[in-house]
Amino acid sequence: MLGWLRNVVQRRELVWILIERNLKIRYKSSVLGFFWSLLSPLFLIGIYSLFLGLLKFEIHLPTLVTAIIAWQFLGMCLGDALHSIVGNANLVTKSAFPRILLPFSMVGANAINFLFSFAVLTVYLLVVRADFGGVAWLPVIMLTQTALCLGMAMIVGTANVFFRDTEHVMSVVMLAWFFLSPVIYEPAMIMDGFPRWVQVAFYLNPMSGILTAYRAALLSPQAVSLWLVGMSFGVAWAVFLVGLLIFHAAEPRFGDEL
Repeated sequence: MLGWLRNVVQRRELVWILIERNLKIRYKSSVLGFFWSLLSPLFLIGIYSLFLGLLKFEIHLPTLVTAIIAWQFLGMCLGDALHSIVGNANLVTKSAFPRILLPFSMVGANAINFLFSFAVLTVYLLVVRADFGGVAWLPVIMLTQTALCLGMAMIVGTANVFFRDTEHVMSVVMLAWFFLSPVIYEPAMIMDGFPRWVQVAFYLNPMSGILTAYRAALLSPQAVSLWLVGMSFGVAWAVFLVGLLIFHAAEPRFGDEL
């Protein structure tokens, strides 16, 4: 295991090559190209501002948009990770390099897009005079979410090599995960009238604490539950370690399955 990790670190320059390749493929036929990473959050903010205003929904728009942009990072990572190994069969079977760099590069490309989207979000929050009281914690929050995305990407990418129904299963999982995460509601709502098992699942869901932490860092540092955030961060890093172990164990069989 240590030798495998050492080899991965030694070949880390390939990650940047693969990230650049992934970004070029994504925007290859696009007229606006990489500018979509800036335009998408602008459209998101504009559309939600319009419809929430027209429908008179009592939802705090900055809170909602912050959570949606963070959730999109996870969703894009897992969507791309499904095909990170299967979609690169020629590389996997004919080239000698650490295959783990494929899901890592997928997450890396999405992380770059996320940073641009987050920059647009920051400008918007400055306009609406957000608190930014816990902004110093942002690097820790982002690193933790990236670790979760990497762990899940390794698990999902590996699963899809052996079970091609993984893509269909993940569409259901992501829908359930979305509603179990405080994207369109506040965490306190889960504590009122929901069964105990829902509350337990909510607290074990790493995105619960991550989304709460983003909101606390940017909007309301007094409203954060340190217990929830700590639990979620611990689960996120545990998922990363489990992903490493699963990928390391399954990697020698990729060539046979593809």
